[in-house]
Amino acid sequence: MEPNNKETKIEEQNKPGPPPLAKGTPFADFDIPEPLLRGLKDSGYEYCTPIQEKAIPIALLGNDVAGEAQTGTGKTAAFLVPVMAGMMRDKKRKTGVPGALMIAPTRELALQIYQDALEFGRYADFEISAVFGGVDYRKQANILRSGVDIVVGTPGRLIDYIKQGILDVKNIRHLVIDEADRLFDMGFVADLRWIMRRLPDYKRRQSMLFSATLGYRVLELTYEFMNLPQEVTVEADTRTVKEADQALYHCGAHEKLNLLLGLLNKEDWSRVMIFTNTRSEVDRLAFKLTGNGYSAEGISGRLDQRKRMKLLERFKNGEVQILVATNVAARGLHVDEISHVINYDVPADPEDYVHRVGRTARAGAKGKAITLCCDRFATHLPYIEEYLDDKVPVAWADDDMFQEDKAPDYRPPRKKARPQGKRPLKDRKNRGKPASSRPKRRTRKSSQKPEGAKATGGEGQKPRPKPKPKSDSGKPQEAPKQGKDEKQGAAPAKKRRRRRRPPKNKPANPTNTD
Repeated sequence: MEPNNKETKIEEQNKPGPPPLAKGTPFADFDIPEPLLRGLKDSGYEYCTPIQEKAIPIALLGNDVAGEAQTGTGKTAAFLVPVMAGMMRDKKRKTGVPGALMIAPTRELALQIYQDALEFGRYADFEISAVFGGVDYRKQANILRSGVDIVVGTPGRLIDYIKQGILDVKNIRHLVIDEADRLFDMGFVADLRWIMRRLPDYKRRQSMLFSATLGYRVLELTYEFMNLPQEVTVEADTRTVKEADQALYHCGAHEKLNLLLGLLNKEDWSRVMIFTNTRSEVDRLAFKLTGNGYSAEGISGRLDQRKRMKLLERFKNGEVQILVATNVAARGLHVDEISHVINYDVPADPEDYVHRVGRTARAGAKGKAITLCCDRFATHLPYIEEYLDDKVPVAWADDDMFQEDKAPDYRPPRKKARPQGKRPLKDRKNRGKPASSRPKRRTRKSSQKPEGAKATGGEGQKPRPKPKPKSDSGKPQEAPKQGKDEKQGAAPAKKRRRRRRPPKNKPANPTNTD
């Protein structure tokens, strides 16, 4: 699946919308253009969530917004609606020139924002593009050159296109930073500042920032690059957790796989997401489930972006019934009709637990969240219950629920050995540095020595002095003094090599006397 496909946009227009997602203030009460209202209605957005109800009126007036909201609260529509409405009313806007820039920390979130923008703007005349790493560089560059109105992307790929002159940000009038706290946690702050310094002045654009927490670091960024933003705060979203039917099973680490197989055999499920804490466990668990006859695949940060997008599409279409994932898929992943979410490992961050469980109780649907707690991750459970201000219901597993594992033993793939004697083609000097601080790529040119330069050094450099020969005592020998007849600067005479003579008592050419 490739983003920025016009055929996908046409298919989305003919697709019927889901049921209403909230029951707050109707979107029709706001001053929103009619084509945008039609797109919202077809997507199931008729009423506002709390964050939308607070942020949209402020943003429609052109003011900057700093919102504190978590994933799953509807914050994507909270910034897409005012941005699109403002661009549709801007009479000075040039079609095909980037007027809105939206920055996200991960590829999955950028792709989700892009898909929501296509749905909301299906009846509006917008060219929308998503740029992020892991996909064809030239294809995304050609789309940007052809002309776009809204650009959604991750910091690294955006910086590449800005440096190459492919993406022009001089006419940006709307800036959105989504999940700013994760941008800080993932080390994208320097890249984010680099991008924002190249945008028009904050008085000439509207800026919106959303974060799970408005901490000191995030607020410092708003004071530096935003124009007196109005803070909007909503409570932590634990509503989806309460709507889901939760169950907690205590078991040993060596029994978790057997209990998981028994739960899959007992429960009435249609589509399941299983979360683990490590990438190695994702590969092992997907291998074991496949060996026991289940249609399971694993997704983690190790998977190539193109393969990841195809796998998510197969999971949405029902070709894959069980998806094993790390926390990278918990945020920004919207898949309908997930009947069960299973926490194979208890997450260390309580917010990750909320995001995981929120994958099943979406759009008013019911779902079940099952957590398997072993002694290794049992210390994480009290922090989750403290965050939820509630106890996770405990369930007990009978002996018949522990099913036998029929899959062969799992052997992790070996890492490819690096060939000896060859230097790896990596930029060691700039390893670990943000993309904004790295130098531009330069084409290799044939090295030509300047005229008059010697082999021992460059132009203007003295040749390195030769070391003096040492004698047997270890002291340097003095150069022999030149005679009167010898001309100064003349080359020394070659030393004649003495021919070795045979001893006198033996003949020069001995012959056999016998």
